[in-house]
Amino acid sequence: MNQAEKRLFLIQSLMDELPHDRGLAIPADEAEQKRLLRSLMNVRAPGKIGAEFLAVQDAYLQAATADKGVTDLASLTPVQPDIYLWRGDITTLRCGAIVNAANSGMTGCYRPCHNCIDNCIHTYAGVQLRLACAELMRAQGSAEPTGQAKITSAYNLPCDYVLHTVGPIVEGRLTRRHEKQLASCYRSCLTLAEENRVESIAFCCISTGVFMFPNKRAAELAVRTVKEYKQQTHSKIKVIFNVFQEIDYKIYSNLL
Repeated sequence: MNQAEKRLFLIQSLMDELPHDRGLAIPADEAEQKRLLRSLMNVRAPGKIGAEFLAVQDAYLQAATADKGVTDLASLTPVQPDIYLWRGDITTLRCGAIVNAANSGMTGCYRPCHNCIDNCIHTYAGVQLRLACAELMRAQGSAEPTGQAKITSAYNLPCDYVLHTVGPIVEGRLTRRHEKQLASCYRSCLTLAEENRVESIAFCCISTGVFMFPNKRAAELAVRTVKEYKQQTHSKIKVIFNVFQEIDYKIYSNLL
C-alpha cells in the first residue's frame, strides 16, 4: 500500500470501531483525510487493536515523520558542554528521550487535532502510547502527581523513549510552590532517564502555554535545575532545550 491507501485503511478501521461513524463518507481531499485520521486517533480510548492495523499504522507514521524531516542530535552543536538549544518539532528529533508535558490523566490529549505537545506526541507515536500510559495509570491507581515522571517506549517516534511529566498549572499569581513543582519535573525526568540509561534528553517548555507558567521564569528554572543536577551528580547526560516559539528561543538564547 502507498501512503494514501494506508491512510484510508486506518481511517476506515477506526471508524468501524465507532458504531455512529460506520458508513460515513471519507473526504477525498488529502488534507481533510489527514485531519480526520488524527482526530480519530485523538478521541480513541486506550485499548488493544489488531496486528494488521498496527503494522499499517507504524509504516504510515514512520513515513510521515520521515517526510517532515528527522533531526539527529549528532547533527546539533552544543551551546555549552552537553547542553543544546534547538528550535523545531520535538516529534522529529532523534535522541534518547523526549519529554511530554502531560496532564494528570497521563493518557494524552483527547481534543481532536489540538496543537498541544501532548496531542502531537501521542499522534505521531501511535495508538500504542495511549494504551501504555493507561496501563501505567491503572497500576498506579490514581492521578499522576505534579512534578513526577513516567517513562514509556516512543513507538513510532524517532527517539527511544518518552518521559511524561505533569507540570504545575498557574492560575493567578505565580507562587514558590509552582516554582518548586516545575523544578521537580526537570529533576524527576533527568533521574528517571539515567535510571534507564538514557544518554540524551530533550525538554519541551514544560507548563508554559495553556498551563500559564510565565515563559521567562520557566526557562530560568529549567536551565538552573538542569545545571544543578549535572553539577551535583556529575552526570554526562546530554540535554536539549527544545523550543517552538520565537519568544522561547530568544529567552533560552539569552540564558545560555
